[in-house]
Amino acid sequence: MKFLSGHLGYALGDDQLRRNVAGLARFLLFLTAVIVVYSVIFHIIMWRVEGEEHSWITGFYWTLTVMSTLGFGDITFQSDLGRLFSVLVLMSGIVLLMIVLPFAFIRYFYAPWLEARLRVRAPHAVSPDTSGHVVLAQWDDVARALAPRLGEAGVEFVVLEEDGPRATELVLDGVPAVRGKVDDVDTWTGLGVDRARLVVLNRDDLSSTNAALTIREVAPDVKIVALAEREHSVDILELGGCDRVLHLKAQLGEQLANRVNAGQNQAHRLGTYRDLHVAEFSTHGTPFMGRTLAESQLRAVAGVSVVGVWERGVLHPPRPDLPLGRKSLVVVVGSEMALQRLDEFLAIYDMNWNPVVVIGGGIVGRAAARALAARSIQVHMVEQDETVAGRAGELPARLVVGDAADRSVMDAVGIEEAPSIVLSTNHDATNIFLASYSRRLSPETHIVSRITHDRNMVAMHRAGADQIISYTSLAVESIMAVLHERPPVFLGLGARFHELACPDAIAGRTLSEAQVGARTGLTVIGVESPDGALEADPGADTVLPKGGRLLVIASDEQLARFAELES
Repeated sequence: MKFLSGHLGYALGDDQLRRNVAGLARFLLFLTAVIVVYSVIFHIIMWRVEGEEHSWITGFYWTLTVMSTLGFGDITFQSDLGRLFSVLVLMSGIVLLMIVLPFAFIRYFYAPWLEARLRVRAPHAVSPDTSGHVVLAQWDDVARALAPRLGEAGVEFVVLEEDGPRATELVLDGVPAVRGKVDDVDTWTGLGVDRARLVVLNRDDLSSTNAALTIREVAPDVKIVALAEREHSVDILELGGCDRVLHLKAQLGEQLANRVNAGQNQAHRLGTYRDLHVAEFSTHGTPFMGRTLAESQLRAVAGVSVVGVWERGVLHPPRPDLPLGRKSLVVVVGSEMALQRLDEFLAIYDMNWNPVVVIGGGIVGRAAARALAARSIQVHMVEQDETVAGRAGELPARLVVGDAADRSVMDAVGIEEAPSIVLSTNHDATNIFLASYSRRLSPETHIVSRITHDRNMVAMHRAGADQIISYTSLAVESIMAVLHERPPVFLGLGARFHELACPDAIAGRTLSEAQVGARTGLTVIGVESPDGALEADPGADTVLPKGGRLLVIASDEQLARFAELES
């Protein structure tokens, strides 16, 4: 439907086609007038000659059935005059409805629309004055999720598409696409890479390496970020000319491991912006469990500020009366020294030291196992494919080859005693099933899962997962961090770190007067003045500078409400 609407929108933008549609509309009005006249004559003959009375609806009904040659025969004339009129209506109906109308539709609408569609071709180059844009090597899930983020940042983008018809579909759907080959110098010249702000190579490793080498012939200085599928490709892509290579599956495994509740409790670092550090920790087994935020006195304990509390996939804004449950994850900001003090406080409250169960021995699962091993946490792994299991080596303390849906397999890895379960398979449906199954086997276990498509987040939480890390969201946040030349801050699905321009409508007011949090729900964690000075963890009396920036943590909904402040 979206593709069809794109074609129609483009076609109706053609002046000649609009004139043709107007001509078709005039014929339809003439046809309507003929039907009305015939209906009036039907009434006159029926009343004056036949001596019968019928409703106006009956008149229209008779006219249309005769003109369309259906002729049900339920209403007929008995007089010669009436029958001659019936023949006239029938013959004109054959001409107007069976011949002229189809011809007019094809001639004045369908054929021009089809010709307009065939004339549409994705361009081979961007406009010469295009600059500061982002070039995406293909239109995939990562590009689809990245596009709105670029729009929020006010950055234009263009997509390279090798297939001509597919490029045309993208253009008609409103996606700025350019046709060309990934290994053609002219293609990258046409994409204006020498004027681009960033090139994102989100193709397979072989194509990305070829593209990087080709781009460097055109633009030696443009920043290139590549998404590597395999660990061994990282060095090759860097040698090919990429400035940053993101091995996202390995990063995804590390992010999953950071969310595990096991071993020694500590605050897991989520990201850094200059001197502002963002971290989260679990309340499980700590004195904070069962208290409200006000009662926890985290600022007095470690000098950190709470910016939100995760509860089953929902980031709640900090309120003094917000209760901290057994599985609450508290998001805090502060200096590195403050986070170290928090770690020292949490260290005395050990969590369950039993082995963590990792289901899936692929790249993500192995990366999670390595990250857990670095924290001296044992891992028991389940992998169904013997070939994949053979690559795990000595990473897990125990490796069971089998189906995780088999109860005996889960018993063999100690599912009931495991403090956490990591679901790292490559299929969202499988992870949803395993989350539901694992939750039934071990109701109190902390379940952390990966997903590929963000749309499956609700289903995953419903199945029983406590925390979810999205491959797509991780990719988008990592790319945006490269674009803005800052370290990535990955909070998880449902909330993001943003750098927002301070709206003129609230500039000059204090945070308390502007009521940004109360009106939007987002949390301001830093205020940056136009000269670059950063005030971390601003108080209620912090003045919002005109031309400055606000560092916030917000969901998409909260961000939309903030945008209303600017209007």
